[in-house]
Amino acid sequence: MDSLIFSLNATVPVFLLMILGIVLKKIGWISETFASQMNKFVFLVPLPVLLFQDLATVDFAKAWNFKFVTFCFLVTVLSILIVVLISSLLKEKSLRGEFIQASYRSSAALLGVALIQNIYGHSVMGPLMIIGSVPLYNIMAVTVLSYYQPNRDTQNILKTTFKGIITNPIIIGIVIGLVWSILKLPMPAILSKTVSNVSALATPMGLIAMGASFDIKKALGKMKPAFIATFIKLFGFCIIFLPIAIMLGFQNEELVAILIMLGSATTVTCFVMAKNMGYAGVLSANVVMLTTLLSGFSITFWLYILKVFEWI
Repeated sequence: MDSLIFSLNATVPVFLLMILGIVLKKIGWISETFASQMNKFVFLVPLPVLLFQDLATVDFAKAWNFKFVTFCFLVTVLSILIVVLISSLLKEKSLRGEFIQASYRSSAALLGVALIQNIYGHSVMGPLMIIGSVPLYNIMAVTVLSYYQPNRDTQNILKTTFKGIITNPIIIGIVIGLVWSILKLPMPAILSKTVSNVSALATPMGLIAMGASFDIKKALGKMKPAFIATFIKLFGFCIIFLPIAIMLGFQNEELVAILIMLGSATTVTCFVMAKNMGYAGVLSANVVMLTTLLSGFSITFWLYILKVFEWI
């Protein structure tokens, strides 16, 4: 029961912010134009700053575990390849980019460290899991969304994709964060506080904007691929990769971090990026809402299984 309550405490407030966006749009306090501008702002400023903060504050030398980071990286690569293959079965090609990123991108940074700290009182594996997966999450999301972008220039697809990657604010935030951490640059109190304040805007603004952009009629038409992506995100990858992690000897804090990487809710970043790269965003919104609503129960289920067999 404690695990269920914790998981619900982590996911329900996220879902309620989406509902708030829907309500504010319904009563006329947020227009479609304003919601679009909020999305763009989150994409350009708070989100890159959040990713910079997550990476710049990690002490690579102190926390490094090569086997664990390599596992997280390789599993992320395989997860992406699996959903790329599955996406080829979708009849609507315009949905493939959204389907791919919504199926593999977890809210690892948001939920991972908090959940591990709640169980063990500290979190070393959380930041390492972020290093192994989150930069790749974002780099591949930009690549996938650029490649499958609606109305893209097929003659210059490589040039367009490459340009989209190197000029993407998300990638820029990741690169600066990694360089900052590797060089062990100081983070003065004034800068740290400013970065924290700006990055704190990313999740609430993104969720409210997503709720305000939500169209129930369009959403109902995209429910089948959304349910498939939701199953993959909350159960599919866990079924495939958790047994492999156990066989390789990962346990306790390592295994919980891997669980969050594989089976936590789809990050709201998916919707923000999709909308800002020319997609409708309906499928992304559906998957974020479904996985957020259900992940409190699915994560509790997986934690229960791991606890019963004394793997954590």
